[in-house]
Amino acid sequence: MDIDHVHFYVKDAKRSRDWFVNLGFQPIASGQSKSTRTEIVNSGSVYFVLSSPLTDSGPVAEYLQTHPSGVTDLAFRVGDVQAIVTQAVNAQAKILQPVQAETRAQGSLKWGKILGWGALGHTLLERCGTTPLLPLATEWGVDSPLVCESSQAQPDAGIPANTPIGFSGIDHVVLNVAAGDLSQAADWYEAVLRFQPSRSFEIQTTRSALRSKVMVHPDGSAQLPLNEPASPGSQIQEFLDLNCGSGIQHVALHTTDIIRAIANLRQRGLSFLNVPASYYRQLQQRCHALPQKLNWQVLQTHQVLLDWQDQSPQAILLQTFTQPVFEQPTFFFELIQRYSQAQGFGEGNFLALFEAIEREQIKRGSLA
Repeated sequence: MDIDHVHFYVKDAKRSRDWFVNLGFQPIASGQSKSTRTEIVNSGSVYFVLSSPLTDSGPVAEYLQTHPSGVTDLAFRVGDVQAIVTQAVNAQAKILQPVQAETRAQGSLKWGKILGWGALGHTLLERCGTTPLLPLATEWGVDSPLVCESSQAQPDAGIPANTPIGFSGIDHVVLNVAAGDLSQAADWYEAVLRFQPSRSFEIQTTRSALRSKVMVHPDGSAQLPLNEPASPGSQIQEFLDLNCGSGIQHVALHTTDIIRAIANLRQRGLSFLNVPASYYRQLQQRCHALPQKLNWQVLQTHQVLLDWQDQSPQAILLQTFTQPVFEQPTFFFELIQRYSQAQGFGEGNFLALFEAIEREQIKRGSLA
């Protein structure tokens, strides 16, 4: 099971499309139905679907009457969609769309959709051949064929500012759930979609705390960390309040050159969380040797967080986080790079990230 695409409901799909295009994504299809405008953008193997309402009725309009802009569907690519849907039914999951099939010149496509945790949907897709990105293009309001295959363009030393970043994929997606729901949500994803718990941990500062459980799929690359608040002022609780319930907090985009990607995105106007100089002073006390082409000044200049496992010091993980990208501070992106097949999610950086988001909460007045 792999992450196939991410579907956002937004107030203005064209404006969101242009925002992504400014960051180097490519617009690949657009169209509309009676109630919905849909735009699709991609960068490398990353596909985002952006839908906005054209009327006061319809699924997008109804969603945005209750929630801010954000992720409404995390779609998974599977090997046998009928088996997954049958398994979901047996586990008491709600089926939003039964399995359907479509055949085109490029190949065949089977898909179904289930209700995930809270209001989050999960479209399940099984492809044979080079099939369109989305099922039933006309149903989605898309008027041109969408091919799943795309060039794996990667940054190089001479990359101009107006070329794609070339993200190599979605590394993971983080889901926030209400206090007390963490274990139940983890059990649901294990029973319905066969995710497996990988690790659990708790982060606490003098101001707030959270608990997290990482779910990974044994048959693919899908990774789904789950968070719940462990204090009233937690960033997770702020998300839940503003989002009016559980939902996707961030999407982590994998890149093969995070330094160049950050510089490129900053040039295009994207803002990132600030990391204090004290973080790098403390980090140097733990680690003195860095991979070739990396040094402490470069990391600090670009505000990059670094983590590794003591038993495998060359397996280094680099990551950074954007400021919230929608009108409410409920969703942001992570950029991540893994050296030597580094595992994990930067657990050593979680406290620094948590404190950085707390500083933003203080600026917004949501944390004393």
